[in-house]
Amino acid sequence: MNTRFIKNMALAGVITLTAAACDHSLDITPKYDVVSSKVYQDFNNYKPILAKLYAGYAVTGQQGPAGRPDITGGDEGASNYLRQYWQAQELTTDEAVIAWNDGNLRDLHEMDWTSSNEFLRALYDRIFYQVALTNEFVRETTDAKLGERGITGANLDAAKEFRAEARFLRALSYWHALDLYGNVPFVTEADKVGFFLPKQTNRAELFSYIESELLAIENELVAARQNEYGRADQAAAWTLLTKLYLNAEVYTGQAKYTEAITYAQKVIDAGFTLEPEYDHLFLADNHTSDEIIFPITFDGLRTTTWGGMTYLVHAPVGGNMVPADYGINGGWAGLRTTKNIVNLFPDISGNTDERANFFTNGQNLEINDVFTFKDGYAIEKFKNITSEGVKGSDGEGNHPDTDYPMFRLADVYLMYAEAVLRGGSGGSVAQAVDYVNELRERAFNGTSGNISQSQMTLPFILEERARELKWEAHRRTDLIRFGRFTSDDYVWPWKGGVMEGRGVESFRILFPIPDTDLTANPTLEQNTGYTR
Repeated sequence: MNTRFIKNMALAGVITLTAAACDHSLDITPKYDVVSSKVYQDFNNYKPILAKLYAGYAVTGQQGPAGRPDITGGDEGASNYLRQYWQAQELTTDEAVIAWNDGNLRDLHEMDWTSSNEFLRALYDRIFYQVALTNEFVRETTDAKLGERGITGANLDAAKEFRAEARFLRALSYWHALDLYGNVPFVTEADKVGFFLPKQTNRAELFSYIESELLAIENELVAARQNEYGRADQAAAWTLLTKLYLNAEVYTGQAKYTEAITYAQKVIDAGFTLEPEYDHLFLADNHTSDEIIFPITFDGLRTTTWGGMTYLVHAPVGGNMVPADYGINGGWAGLRTTKNIVNLFPDISGNTDERANFFTNGQNLEINDVFTFKDGYAIEKFKNITSEGVKGSDGEGNHPDTDYPMFRLADVYLMYAEAVLRGGSGGSVAQAVDYVNELRERAFNGTSGNISQSQMTLPFILEERARELKWEAHRRTDLIRFGRFTSDDYVWPWKGGVMEGRGVESFRILFPIPDTDLTANPTLEQNTGYTR
C-alpha cells in the first residue's frame, strides 16, 4: 500500500492525549499522558495526532502488533476495531462462520449473545475510545484556539481540514454505534475532560447528530479524490450520508431514500471508476484502485496488528489451502461461509461470475460442525500478494499490505439502485440497471450476466449485494434493512444455534449495551430484550 500517511501513523505513537471516554471501566493506556494544550502549541504535532485517529481503526496501541495497548484487558489483537466490527457484521449472518470456540465467540453466529459478551464489549470500547480521541482533537482545534496559538496561513488552512476529517471519523464511529447498539452514551467536544456520567441518547437523536455533522463538514473537507491516500475527503462524507439515509427507516422510522439517491449521485459524479479486475480490489496493491473511496490502510512493516487485515488474510486459510498462495506464512483455519451464499452463484467455479472466490478442495458445503474448518466453503478474497503476484513487504509473512475497502464505488451503485426501487426521487430505474450491469459486466467478463429492468427487484438487490460485497462488513446491516436478520422467514445453517437454522428474537437487531458500561454508568438503560 502507499505508505506516506502510514509513516505518520507510526509517528503518532509518541503522542497520547488526555481524553474523556464514555466507559469509565476502561483502562486506557499509556499512563504517561501529556497535556493536550502543550502538544497543540506546535502545529507540527497536528498531522501525527490526526494519523493516530485514523490508526485507531487499524491498530490496537502504541507499538504493534502487541504491547503498549490503548485499551488493556483480554487479547489485544482480538480487540482490534476492524476485526471486531467485521465479526459483528459478518459472523452474525449467513456470510461467515468461524471454527474457533474462544470464549463467547460462538454466540455471534448462534445469535444468543448477552450483555456480557466480551467481543461485543471490545467493539463498543473501541468505538468510544475513537470518539474520545476525536472529541479531543476537535476540542483543541477551534478557530479560537488556533488563533491563540498563532497558527495562520497555510497551517491554519491545513488545521481546519484536519479538524473536518476528525469530525468525519467521529461521525463514522458514531454511525457504527447507531447501527450496532442504537441507544448509547453521547459525548462531544462540548463536554468537559474528566470523569462524568455521559447521558444516553436514542437512535433518532443520534441519527440527527451524525447527519448534521456530515452536512456541516461537507464543504470543509478536501474535494473528492484530492486528499492524501487513506484520508477522508468529501466523497467519504457523501458515502457515509448515503448509508445513513438508506438505513434511516430502520434508525428513525422515517424513510430518506431521496436523500440517499442525492448523495449517491454526488459520489458517482466525483470521478471514481470501477476497478477493471474485481479481485484486484482485495490485493496488496489495492491502494492503486480508483474504485476505493475510503480505505482502512495497512502496511506489513508499519501497521502491524493481529487484528485488521492480518486477521482477514490469515483466518480464512486452512485445510488444503496453501498459505504461500495468499502471501502469508500460515493459515489460522477459522473463517468460512454458508451454503446460502454459495447458492447465490450458479457456477461456483467462478467461470461465469468471478466474484465467487470459493475454495472447495477438501471442503464440505454442509456445515455439520461449526468448529470443523473443512465444513463450509472457504473464501479466497483477501490476499497479501499484489496484482503482479508479488508477496507483501513483510518478509516473515505475518502482516499484509492489503488495505480494507470500507467504502467503494460498487457499493454506492447498489445503494443508488436500492434507493430508487424503494421509491426515492431524483433517480431512475433505467440508470440503476445500468449501474448494476456495470458491476455484472466486470463479474462476467462481458454482457452475459446483464439483467433487464424487470429483473431488478429488491430481493435481487439483496442477493447482488451479497455477491458483490460479501465479507466487506455490510451483511448484518443489509439483512436488517430487508427484514431478514432475525425472522424465521430466512434462515441459514446454525442461525439460532441449530444446524438447519431458526428465527431468533426480533430485539437482536441491536446489540446490548455491555454490562461493564451499565455498571460504570448507572444512568444508562439497557436495550429492549436484554437483561442488565
